[in-house]
Amino acid sequence: MKKYFLLAAFATLSLTAVSCNNESAAVNTVESMKTPEMDNFNKAFKSLGDPQNRPTEEEKKRNTSELSDRRKALLVPASKALILSTGVTEAELTRKTNGDMSAIIVWATQIYSQKNTEIRNKVKAEN
Repeated sequence: MKKYFLLAAFATLSLTAVSCNNESAAVNTVESMKTPEMDNFNKAFKSLGDPQNRPTEEEKKRNTSELSDRRKALLVPASKALILSTGVTEAELTRKTNGDMSAIIVWATQIYSQKNTEIRNKVKAEN
């Protein structure tokens, strides 16, 4: 009886390990499908939380939901790179945004969101 109990416990643990490995493989697939431009864009947004990039007291006093120009400037290079990675030319980028940092960031955010959705849908279709 003890032998069967140990065998059942081992089988259960084995199935659990296989299940967990499949879940981590799916997560790794999502991460591996992201382009370097997507990773850089995500890192740029996360960098806004770094101590040196947080809003200053003066920026906080303005009490607006919009990012300051200083903080927008941190996002623009990664935003431009993400937009350009879709095949948009520099001239088209300038024409559509008129060099407005907010417009560039919004456009890049839309692209990032769209690509994330596409990746998630691909992973769902594969599983």
